[in-house]
Amino acid sequence: MDKKRLTVNLLQNEANIFAKIESEHNEKSLFGITDGKAIGSYFEHKFHNFLLSKYNYIAGSSAKGIDFPELSIDMKITSIKQPQSLCPYRNARQKIFGLGYSLIVFVYEKTDNNKIKTGRLNICHTIFIEKNRTADFQTTKGLNNILKNDGNIDDIIAFFQERMLPIDEIQERLLAEEVLNSPPRIGYLTISNALQWRLQYSRIIQEAGNIKGIIRIL
Repeated sequence: MDKKRLTVNLLQNEANIFAKIESEHNEKSLFGITDGKAIGSYFEHKFHNFLLSKYNYIAGSSAKGIDFPELSIDMKITSIKQPQSLCPYRNARQKIFGLGYSLIVFVYEKTDNNKIKTGRLNICHTIFIEKNRTADFQTTKGLNNILKNDGNIDDIIAFFQERMLPIDEIQERLLAEEVLNSPPRIGYLTISNALQWRLQYSRIIQEAGNIKGIIRIL
C-alpha cells in the first residue's frame, strides 16, 4: 500500500501523538544520560522512524541541514531546564527576517528510574513556529519602534551597530534599506550572535497559542 505524503498538518498531528507516547516510554539506553546532544539524536531518529512507517517524505537531519527539507521545517529537541539549541548561521539577515524555515520544538524533562535502570523523556511542550516568527524578538521589536518614530537609514544602521550585528558596512546599508522598505514582522526567538546562532525558546513557550504563527501542539 502506498504511504501518504507528509504535510505540515499531518506532521503536527503526529508530533502530538508521538510526544504523548514517548512521555510514557521507559528507555534503557537513556538511563544516566545527561548529554543533550545524545538525547536529541535519540529522539530525532525515533521520531523519523515513527513517521517513515506511515508517510512518504525525505528525511533530513541536523547534520545535513534541516529535518524536513520538503516542508521547510527543522526539528529541535531541548531540555526544560535550559530551553535552547544551536542553529546553522547563514547570514545576519536571519536575525531580522527569520531563519527561512519553520521550527517544530519538543521541550522535555528527563527523569531516571533507578529501580528498573531506564530513562524517560516527559514532553512538556510541543510547539510549531512558522518561519515568519523565527526572527529575534528584541531586534525586530527595536527596528519596528525606530520605524514608528520616523527613523531613517542612519538610525537603523546605528541600531545594528549597537546590537553588534555580524555584518560589514556594505551589508549594513543594504540591510538597513531592506528594513526601511519592508518592515520585519516581530519574531519570538532570542537569537544570540555566534558562528552558530544560539536559539532560546522561553518566550515561545510562554506565548504559544497566544500569538498567530506560534502554535501549541501539546
